[in-house]
Amino acid sequence: MIDKLEFFIALANEKHFGRAAEECGISQPTLSAAIRQLEDQLGVMLVQRGSRFQGLTPEGQRVLEWARRIVGDARTMREEMRAARRGLSGHIRLAAIPTALAMLSRITTPFQERHPGVTFSIVSRNSLQVLSMLENLEIDAGITYLENEPLGRVTTVPLYAERYNLITAAGSPLSDRDDVTWREIGDLRLCLLTADMQNRRIINRHLTEAGATAHPTLESNSMIVLFSHVRTGRWASIMPRNVAKSFGFPVEIRMIPIVEPEAHHLVGLVAPYREPFTPLVSALLHEARVLVQDEEL
Repeated sequence: MIDKLEFFIALANEKHFGRAAEECGISQPTLSAAIRQLEDQLGVMLVQRGSRFQGLTPEGQRVLEWARRIVGDARTMREEMRAARRGLSGHIRLAAIPTALAMLSRITTPFQERHPGVTFSIVSRNSLQVLSMLENLEIDAGITYLENEPLGRVTTVPLYAERYNLITAAGSPLSDRDDVTWREIGDLRLCLLTADMQNRRIINRHLTEAGATAHPTLESNSMIVLFSHVRTGRWASIMPRNVAKSFGFPVEIRMIPIVEPEAHHLVGLVAPYREPFTPLVSALLHEARVLVQDEEL
């Protein structure tokens, strides 16, 4: 039953029998047979079938909720037993918004020093994707905004507040200022994150509230791309202070606080709302709380 529920979750995530089978490491006929056996066991149709995957039935949507819960609990049980035998080991899958990537090493490095048997994989995603991956059991935890948009049922550890700076080359407009306003920034040649990023929606909102509008001439989902264009002297950008500091800007790059208002938005670790947590997630939450206590991010 657990294996069949795993296959069903993969099908719901991929929305394609072939891709789901590949994800599970089995053949498509094996996957299709397992889904049909699950339907026979439960006595309901789970999948709307045609020449291709057409979605889940209402019963399938409900079973998907149970499947995520049951599979999550089964994984927790297996991890606990492995930890009891060999100590904490395994693999942690993380997804983080682009503006939080720079600070992740401050969690993963001390964690790996305490638990050398644990490995990590980290991907960059927007805030909605982080929550979707968490719900679909594709990641173990994520780092995203804790305010502004609904999170659903998750466990959270607040890490830091994003505070925004104008990042611009020396000698460019406004570069000689000690601070700038959101209204003044609207007239600059900007490079910003793409519109699907919550950071961009936050920036757009503050500009609009100040009576300005962002008209970026370059967009990217990578902070490194934005910084490389700022260094040319032809663009300016708006970045959280902690991200800007992580690049180790040379003297020819100015980092100028943005005021009126001096905005800040909370970022934190999110994990599935489940008790008990897996040993890996429990240790990760502990590491995040220790970081907050020991450092000012």
